[in-house]
Amino acid sequence: MIRFEQVSVRYEDTAEPAVGPVDAVIPEGELCLLVGASGTGKSTLLGTVSGLVPHFTGGTLHGRVTVAGRDTRTHKPRELADVVGTVGQDPPAHFVTDTVEDELAYGMESLGLPPGTMRRRVEETLDLLGLNELRDRPIATLSGGQQQRVAIGSVLTPHPRVLVLDEPTSALDPAAAEEVLAVLQRLVHDLGTTVLMAEHRLERVVQYADRVLLLSGTDGPASNTASGTTGRATCGTAMLGAPAEMMALSPVHPPVVALGRLAGWSPLPMSVRDARRRAEPLRRDLARLPEPGRNPGKGPGPQHGRPSGPTRVPGASDGTPPGRPDSGLRSRLRAVLRPSPARTDTARASGAPHADAGAAPEPLARVSGLTLVRGTVTALHEVDLTLHPGETVALMGRNGAGKSTLLGTLVGLHSPTTGTVTVAGAERLAPARTQPRNLLRHVGLVPQEPRDLLYADTVAAECAAADADSDAPEGTCRALVAELLPGAGDDTHPRDLSEGQRLVLALAVVLTARPPLILLDEPTRGLDYAAKSRLVRILRALADGGHAVVLATHDVELAAELAHRVVILAQGEAVADGPTAEVVTSSPAFAPQVAKILAPQRWLTVPQVRAALDAAPAADGPDDEACSDGSGAAR
Repeated sequence: MIRFEQVSVRYEDTAEPAVGPVDAVIPEGELCLLVGASGTGKSTLLGTVSGLVPHFTGGTLHGRVTVAGRDTRTHKPRELADVVGTVGQDPPAHFVTDTVEDELAYGMESLGLPPGTMRRRVEETLDLLGLNELRDRPIATLSGGQQQRVAIGSVLTPHPRVLVLDEPTSALDPAAAEEVLAVLQRLVHDLGTTVLMAEHRLERVVQYADRVLLLSGTDGPASNTASGTTGRATCGTAMLGAPAEMMALSPVHPPVVALGRLAGWSPLPMSVRDARRRAEPLRRDLARLPEPGRNPGKGPGPQHGRPSGPTRVPGASDGTPPGRPDSGLRSRLRAVLRPSPARTDTARASGAPHADAGAAPEPLARVSGLTLVRGTVTALHEVDLTLHPGETVALMGRNGAGKSTLLGTLVGLHSPTTGTVTVAGAERLAPARTQPRNLLRHVGLVPQEPRDLLYADTVAAECAAADADSDAPEGTCRALVAELLPGAGDDTHPRDLSEGQRLVLALAVVLTARPPLILLDEPTRGLDYAAKSRLVRILRALADGGHAVVLATHDVELAAELAHRVVILAQGEAVADGPTAEVVTSSPAFAPQVAKILAPQRWLTVPQVRAALDAAPAADGPDDEACSDGSGAAR
């Protein structure tokens, strides 16, 4: 169905091709997962299938791509529209109508399908993707995840023979992602649709793949843990094979694969079910060890006498996030973010009370009885939340549950209908009634689309503007960028940065004002595992330095790795608020892969398991013999 013959793409003024050469054949009726780190050319390769590359993006295409026998070199995207349906990384950029139902019908109208056929397919797609209640809603009023489902539905209705999807589940909550993937699987199995998909959240999709096309970037490591060998991949190396074979070679892999590598399982499991079947010896080994956070003195920081309850920073018992902060990064950030003498004098002059040395610190933000009505929709209802210095809180819930609205209220974008919202600790400022120039010193938001904060033509200009907006000493933002994003040149245009780099640049812009409360909306959308790991180190260092960090996220693995607390919203109400391990292990929808595999034990991440096994003394007995055959944990 899709054939790549020595395909490579080179853009103007670049020394190396963006992707290639690639030789592969993807048969009809298969789901092929495109895997690789950021910058290996996944989006470019997807674009060659739809004809967007090079007809729309420019560049030079070498080799040949054929789809259903049509050569994309001689067929423009409009001539492939009846065969190929495409959803890119930025779904709103594809919308051409105002309402959900109109958007679902638009593609069929363009192809001239009969009205009866159009009506039937619209109804089918509304039901398949759970969009029926949204059919008359303006697309602009939908959440990011809801918009992504609409974008996917708009390419399903014309019934293309090939679907090309770039990060299709990145903005979806776990339940919605499973629904979308189930729909794709039905299309593949029942209708013979061919799906080519790139997705960074491999834990969601690798179990559904028939084949994996692995791309390796320039001099990127391609480690084969199963065979104990390590090689160096050249630019554009592409391999097509069974998922288990490719995951054994891939430098990017989901937690279930990482756990399989640690335990020495062969073949590697692709799903939680497969892993659970092999995990009994590992569970027996771990049962003899203390679960993470059970030892006193391993909490995220001093507890300052905070009261017990769901709003405190979890202490030594049940809320310790896995991993330790990078002390070097932490100290360097503290040096850059140290309050200026002028700001310290201003704080003293304001008469703000100082906490006693042994007293609990003042909460950085309080939300009490917050209800927010927007039009006819109650976006938030009776929400209570307290945020303390040094804690990281993950806001989770279905698409449209009110997570982004809650963050927006904390930065003054929305005024409460009833209830109160205050920030700035003892000053207790109401965000909606505070001048933005003053508010940004107390709370900063990195939105779902970091480029919404970036409007200058160069990194240097962005930094200069951030210093001016924040009344910060000249060079403050540039020093943060140098620390958080080494290698970003002053003359680099923000649009030329990767998704992860733009996110870190936006975070540096926000941090320039030194706000103690930092909010991030879907911060890992579009990030690969390496970029996410760098972000985790940065946020962990900020929390360890006394900042409060709040993440609205659908990434359960991120919450497990980073958060002290998890707050789950449903229909605008907070239905759960507690230590991460307690909340996520009690909810199948929000549990990370390791927690599902090792349940009922409360292990959340592979690094936790590895550290516990490395620290455990050698033991004698039958369990060690059970592990020696490769089915248990490798010590």
